[in-house]
Amino acid sequence: MIIRVQSPDGVKRITATKRETAAAFLKKVAKEFGFQNNGFSVYINRNKTGEITASSTKSLSLLKIQHGDLLFLFPSGLAGPSSEMETSAPPGLKACGAPSVPFDEDYLNHLEPPVKHMSFHAYIRKLTGGADKGKFVALENISCKIKSGCEGHLPWPNGICTKCQPSAITLNRQKYRHVDNIMFENHTVADRFLDFWRKTGNQHFGYLYGRYTEHKDIPLGIRAEVAAIYEPPQIGTQNSLELLEDPKAEVVDEIAAKLGLRKVGWIFTDLVSEDTRKGTVRYSRNKDTYFLSSEECITAGDFQNKHPNICRLSPDGHFGSKFVTAVATGGPDNQVHFEGYQVSNQCMALVRDECLLPCKDAPELGYAKESSSEQYVPDVFYKDIDKFGNEITQLARPLPVEYLIIDITTTFPKDPVYTFSISQNPFPIENRDVLGETQDFHSLATYLSQNTSSVFLDTISDFHLLLFLVTNEVMPLQDSISLLLEAVRTRNEELAQTWKKSEQWATIEQLCSTVGVQLPGLHEYGAVGGPTHAAAAAMWACQHCTFMNQPGTGHCEMCSLPRT
Repeated sequence: MIIRVQSPDGVKRITATKRETAAAFLKKVAKEFGFQNNGFSVYINRNKTGEITASSTKSLSLLKIQHGDLLFLFPSGLAGPSSEMETSAPPGLKACGAPSVPFDEDYLNHLEPPVKHMSFHAYIRKLTGGADKGKFVALENISCKIKSGCEGHLPWPNGICTKCQPSAITLNRQKYRHVDNIMFENHTVADRFLDFWRKTGNQHFGYLYGRYTEHKDIPLGIRAEVAAIYEPPQIGTQNSLELLEDPKAEVVDEIAAKLGLRKVGWIFTDLVSEDTRKGTVRYSRNKDTYFLSSEECITAGDFQNKHPNICRLSPDGHFGSKFVTAVATGGPDNQVHFEGYQVSNQCMALVRDECLLPCKDAPELGYAKESSSEQYVPDVFYKDIDKFGNEITQLARPLPVEYLIIDITTTFPKDPVYTFSISQNPFPIENRDVLGETQDFHSLATYLSQNTSSVFLDTISDFHLLLFLVTNEVMPLQDSISLLLEAVRTRNEELAQTWKKSEQWATIEQLCSTVGVQLPGLHEYGAVGGPTHAAAAAMWACQHCTFMNQPGTGHCEMCSLPRT
């Protein structure tokens, strides 16, 4: 086995056996570091506890030292963990006693659970950790297109040369990943999304909004924290999903940004009920079928290309993506599980340059396009093992999509986090008209009448409610809601109360009162017909579409139905 020993001068690897005595092991350490036998001390812990002494006759296995473990060497005369020892660990790793090299595969493989992919920042550290400090490192984005501007021959398909021809691609399993963990802040966020499938049996789609934070369980890791799920217009059936054009997409991104959030990924369901009495679902995605279909890989690649990862080491200024894919599907215990993925940078390139196709009857296979008169496609290969155990190179026609997928652990925190308030009677989620759940002023009035907390911030801190206030057609508040969004972002009740006293909220309350639901405390900010609501009281709301009409009109200006 290999034992890593960290000293003020760095880390060295010592080969040993489990039966080897502590004394024999320390002799190897002394030889490797150039010390006299009594010129240093080695400890199991950084804080100088668990000393390994030369007088001990115990074997390394009895001392519970295992393959990949990290020990700490202090030269004689050092009173404690020296500043040099501390700074030898990279920033962000000292607290957890991680190795001085966060890309150490031995260390990553012996974490619990083992880490198959180093973090992207650890990969960067590996590239820039040499003597030249990464001076000549350049992360090149793969291109599958013919380089433009080659004048030595006719354009494709009548000519091509080695200068403009893109290189062939051999697919490799990516060793790093841009995101190391997906965490939903609380179960309610996910459960409300799943409710659509529970009520209809149809599959559903959503965008994940949240933030990227440090993932402390993995050296230099990044976590995507999900605070809310936005559900765009779509058509779902039991076995298909179709996204429709979303006229509100840009506004949703803008509102999320003002709330300190960003679009970090997408989520979809693939659920089939197995036993309705037991509440079990079918376990269909596994190593014997597929984890992501080729079509889903292409969709993930397209999303990742639209959300590139900013990177200073790339000549293009971007490299890869932190945009994640989450799937709600049946697990081995026949319960709903959330699985996380990304596709590799190679897959992103194939998708961006339109070189990858799905296989119609085999979801686990993709197909690299062949060159045509309209498009040159470089050869795409992958490596496999034949029946004799030999490594062979195969043309990617077809292609097992497992070569394109990077799995990401998906979790829920032990202690739930709430960016937005949780209510027993939540405001309806957008674009769920098929369920009879609509966002209008009647549903807003009902929500406000059922949520009568004295803390206005608790009532108003609902992601879907805030989107409705901004995007509704009757009285959109896009230009006058910044103060409220800042109050929600900073959890500032005083700011929220200031906004509540605004003319805009008074008008919203008046609109709610016209649909037949009396709001508690409405008199505090102006009764119907009072000065605050003079203009609003003169107008009338259509009972059919809630459009606010000018006084004196007998028919709705929006739907043309008579005033009732």
